[in-house]
Amino acid sequence: MATCTDSALVEKYLAHVRVERRLAARTVDIYAIHLQALQEKATEAGLAFDKVQPANVRRWMAQMHGAGREPRGIALVLSCWRSFFRWLGNEGLVPGNPVQDVKAPKAGRPLPKALPVDDAVQLAEHRDAAADPRTEARDRAIVELLYGCGLRVSELTGLDARASATAQGWVDLDALEASVLGKGSKRRSVPVGSKAAAALGEWLALRGTHDDVALFLNAKGRRMSAQAVWKLLRDRSLKAGLAAPVHPHMLRHSFASHVLQSSSDLRAVQELLGHANITTTQVYTRLDFQHLAKTYDAFHPRAKVKDINQ
Repeated sequence: MATCTDSALVEKYLAHVRVERRLAARTVDIYAIHLQALQEKATEAGLAFDKVQPANVRRWMAQMHGAGREPRGIALVLSCWRSFFRWLGNEGLVPGNPVQDVKAPKAGRPLPKALPVDDAVQLAEHRDAAADPRTEARDRAIVELLYGCGLRVSELTGLDARASATAQGWVDLDALEASVLGKGSKRRSVPVGSKAAAALGEWLALRGTHDDVALFLNAKGRRMSAQAVWKLLRDRSLKAGLAAPVHPHMLRHSFASHVLQSSSDLRAVQELLGHANITTTQVYTRLDFQHLAKTYDAFHPRAKVKDINQ
């Protein structure tokens, strides 16, 4: 059990945050739980609050982490403890704040959700018979390029209908290759699979001649925005019968995941996505484009043309 003095300090602090800081009752209850844990750990170590050192706090944090507590949860506990000791310091009850420079473990960067292969193919093969043929052709081409090439939505909307000195990006259907301008103004070439090429060819046949050079146009004949692509994907994925709405980065991550699952070629996927590194700690590695094209053709489910005689 904590000492009577320390228990009284906790109660006084909780009254302070409840009355003077006017924190919500739920927040005060959470503070009480975190401070009870602090009391228990200090008591186990034979320490009063004014004797707690940063080394003690780091040890307790390591114990929480070892017990499986998530970094975000640990950060919230430390925030509570830090505020408590700051208040104790302002009251002249402790010589310093032992939590001040203690940082919670870094949370792992969560990966965007990837679609199962069957769901991705279901979305790519969806046809809306009730939609305007021109809009339907455009939307199918957008889905195929996002999933088939792993493009960022900004790279997709930046594509022009033809190559030029001023174009940010374009698709060469003869070479089955897309040239895009990615983050950091880095240009890369990405293979275009047969399904994406066919869908894009259908869209170009209906696109017609426009003053705007953009490859993908909205109803007003202007370059589509990223927001418009987000909306059409959300609507199209639900119409296709998927359980949850899809967004552009989900298709990009699905592209990477599906190639990686089949090929195990991290460096190829890294290059195809235009990442500076595979993870935040891995060094960027350049690969020959022909090798990338072979990896793509061999392993991406929308790149290969099935033999009709098989």
